[in-house]
Amino acid sequence: MSEELAGRLLVALDLDGVGDKAGLMDRVARALALPDWFGRNWDALADSLSDHTVWPEGAVERGLLIVVRGWQAYAEERPQEWRTAQEVFTEAVKRTDSLAVVLALGGSS
Repeated sequence: MSEELAGRLLVALDLDGVGDKAGLMDRVARALALPDWFGRNWDALADSLSDHTVWPEGAVERGLLIVVRGWQAYAEERPQEWRTAQEVFTEAVKRTDSLAVVLALGGSS
């Protein structure tokens, strides 16, 4: 792991079995323990990923590393949604240097 990623709070975002945007938003909300008022839309996701105040405990001080796994089936089944999700992840990372999102190429287990 690079020096840049070392020490960050690791959050696994497992998308295995997710078949649509609603499922993706639910998984993100659960993995990041987002507040009940999380809007479950692309703008709300971008804002939440960039907003340190809603990050899991410990992430503000250390930074946040989100490892997305089990994403391949969702990407294949919903390519436009997956492109949008990737754009949202990319934009959020650009907004804050203490966030990193990586895609795992292995399975979800």
